[in-house]
Amino acid sequence: MINVIDLFCGVGGLSHGMKRQGLNIVAGIDNDKSCAYGYEHNNARFICKDVLQVTPEEINELFGNDNSYKVLAGCAPCQPFSALTAGKDICELKLQPIQHFANLIDKVLPDIVVMENVRGCACMKRNPAFQMLEDMLEANGYRYKHEVVDFSDYGVPQSRQRLILLASRLGKIDLLKKTHESKKKTVRDVIGNLEPLTAGEASQYDLLHRARKLSRMNLKRISATPADGGNSLDWPQELLPDCYKKNTGKTYRKSAYARMWWDEPAPTLTRFCNSFPNGRFGHPAQDRGISLREAARLQTFPDSYQFSAPDELIAMARVAQFIGNAVPPLIGEVIGRSIKKHIKELKQGGTK
Repeated sequence: MINVIDLFCGVGGLSHGMKRQGLNIVAGIDNDKSCAYGYEHNNARFICKDVLQVTPEEINELFGNDNSYKVLAGCAPCQPFSALTAGKDICELKLQPIQHFANLIDKVLPDIVVMENVRGCACMKRNPAFQMLEDMLEANGYRYKHEVVDFSDYGVPQSRQRLILLASRLGKIDLLKKTHESKKKTVRDVIGNLEPLTAGEASQYDLLHRARKLSRMNLKRISATPADGGNSLDWPQELLPDCYKKNTGKTYRKSAYARMWWDEPAPTLTRFCNSFPNGRFGHPAQDRGISLREAARLQTFPDSYQFSAPDELIAMARVAQFIGNAVPPLIGEVIGRSIKKHIKELKQGGTK
């Protein structure tokens, strides 16, 4: 059996993918109690706790004393290393999650370690904690590899570049080879069959297929945005926000208040993924931002995934955050298959 503990688990995208590949998810740990229902309903036990307060003894107790393979996963908060913070100093406090993750690995010595984060996480000048993590892995005999992966190369209908680190004390471990490098999944492939909506409307058949309301001005703006990839460069002057009127370089005007393309992967989804003003999150053709269901599909969550209890009112901003911050479950599956392949090769005498 392969037992997994998922630190900083959020609503459970990574766990769900590994679970679908047959790995045994022991527990997920996160300090956001609003994730509890979604994580437990779809995955396993949820422990609401600040990961910085989790001890090696607690991890060992959760893993138990059997002969199962032990996998410790940690997808620490990524904001300190994102492109939006490039060039800014990172305070010691923001490095603590990765430092503590490294300390837990050092004391627990799980067989396999999984980490996912933004690509800037491995920039040594900005993140000494990552260097500390690598030094610790080497000192404890782990074979490891980290690489920046475009998730669209694995069938995620989204150009989402992330750093993935896999480490093993058992031998060499690698991520599976790319499966969709030459033929990407597109926005049309996954949301093209959903019923049309207007801004602020919700489907009577699917409560998650609901679009955020737009102000009168933003309705004018999206109406003036050409279908299939249009952006604010096509707007008349009177529709421009003040900050756009001052932006003579027009550098960011292609990436906010913009529509997705039908026949390309979506851009990277964020916690604001259903908000038209906050990115290229406009529907390719309809005058609205994408719905929560569309965002969930673009993140490869199955339609059966429940983010909140059936008797709860859907809090759109919170569910958008669950979806946008998650590791796509399909990537969890890729990681799960990579781990199973590694163990199979180990049993056959490989992975030296």
